[in-house]
Amino acid sequence: MQKVRVLCIGKLKEPFYASAAAEYCKRLTRFADLRIEELPERRTLAEEAADLLPRLRGYTVVLAVEGKPLSSEAFAAKMKGLSSEGAEVTFVIGSSCGLDARVKERADLLLSFSSMTFPHQLMRVILLEQIYRAYMINAGSEYHK
Repeated sequence: MQKVRVLCIGKLKEPFYASAAAEYCKRLTRFADLRIEELPERRTLAEEAADLLPRLRGYTVVLAVEGKPLSSEAFAAKMKGLSSEGAEVTFVIGSSCGLDARVKERADLLLSFSSMTFPHQLMRVILLEQIYRAYMINAGSEYHK
């Protein structure tokens, strides 16, 4: 079972985001050993980077607006390739203020879901849904239409 970690700056404060994230975490248990680590928001991005950098393991995907956009199918193929290599995958969601350049430089992939701005808490739900969708695509499910 593939190890997948999601490092997040900040907590989910709204119950509806927490509920949605919990649902995708539950669904993902059949595909991945999923761990979510919430790190505290700090006064500066540099302080947040100091918390994040030691926790980056395996193939590191950093969510960044300037990153590479992937279709759901391309993302699924990437996850399948990493799984077949036995690679642990760590995703990073920065704070609403962004991420320190050092974290972005450490990434194996800078990933963009859109050039639009989304609520910070919603991004966790979107990421978890896309990870779930990737596994469903790879399983040949009709979830992805």
